[in-house]
Amino acid sequence: MFLSLLSKANCQPQDVAVPAQETPKMGLVQSLTAGRTIAAAAVAEGDSCEFGSMKYFALCGLGGVLSCGITHTAVVPLDLVKCRIQVDPAKYKGVFHGFKVTLKEDGMRGLAKGWAPTFFGYSIQGLCKFGLYEVFKVLYSDMIGEENSYLYRTWLYLAASASAEFFADIGLSPMEAAKVKIQTTPGYANTLRECWPRIMREEGVNGFYKSLVPLWMRQIPYTMMKFACFERTVELLYKYVVPKPRSECSKPEQLVVTFAAGYIAGVFCAIVSHPADTVVSKLNQEKGSTALEAAKKLGMAGLWKGLTPRIVMIGTLTALQWFIYDAFKVAMHMPRPPPPEMPESLKKKLAAQGKA
Repeated sequence: MFLSLLSKANCQPQDVAVPAQETPKMGLVQSLTAGRTIAAAAVAEGDSCEFGSMKYFALCGLGGVLSCGITHTAVVPLDLVKCRIQVDPAKYKGVFHGFKVTLKEDGMRGLAKGWAPTFFGYSIQGLCKFGLYEVFKVLYSDMIGEENSYLYRTWLYLAASASAEFFADIGLSPMEAAKVKIQTTPGYANTLRECWPRIMREEGVNGFYKSLVPLWMRQIPYTMMKFACFERTVELLYKYVVPKPRSECSKPEQLVVTFAAGYIAGVFCAIVSHPADTVVSKLNQEKGSTALEAAKKLGMAGLWKGLTPRIVMIGTLTALQWFIYDAFKVAMHMPRPPPPEMPESLKKKLAAQGKA
């Protein structure tokens, strides 16, 4: 299925150079490159790959592995305290109190509980999230056409990110189940090697996927906000805040804009997805419980427990993820899309209607 998507999105041969003055051929990548609209700038000399090639999508996936795997693992201590506040607020009364209790009971090593399933799970998720986002963005653009891709670009970002996250969570769910068990169930397991066999023995395959639906409920809105808000924030920052066009900004200046847009997107992501995140934590802690039962047990106030540390965590995470992802593209000399511009054909239509 993934290969089919890639083949549909990959609209031009990888080994054929397109002369700069040649009339654009039919096909999404050529038309978007020529029009400099939603998906790509013209291929510049020195790029390591063509936009829309298999190598391009593979590198996007690798950038996602680095951005998600590294950042989520780095904030494991904060994530651990956040999960414990969610499932046992009577014991862990706040962020600082949660750290204090954890250090007292488990020592410094206790703050790293769950690092292995976090690293592997979110690396898999990042591979699918960023790699497939680029694939679906190109695929859906091809389906609706260049002009609609510009006019309805926010909906395009939402649809592409939701589709990518659907598959990403299937890869994440088994590791997320193990992570929450290790972090919130005392005495259950201390390592991934101990945890996985026990989940399989006691709950079967369902133990790895029982929280998949609430995980979708948490991650899909989160990712839709993460990508759509980021893309539009970047566009607005270059239009209204940055004092010069993106093409005149140095690479470090562009990465600063990337970080700022990522943090803004991250704050909204945390708020939108937090209730489902709390349900996921509670569900993986208790055997035999359903998402609805967990939500009822938590109550409305309980669903928002741990929001402050999550805003800090997700805001920082999202900003760093976009920074690492964009920096990886720069380091690998990959094509990097400019802010979207209105296609010439649409400009002519609007001018003819007196709306330009």
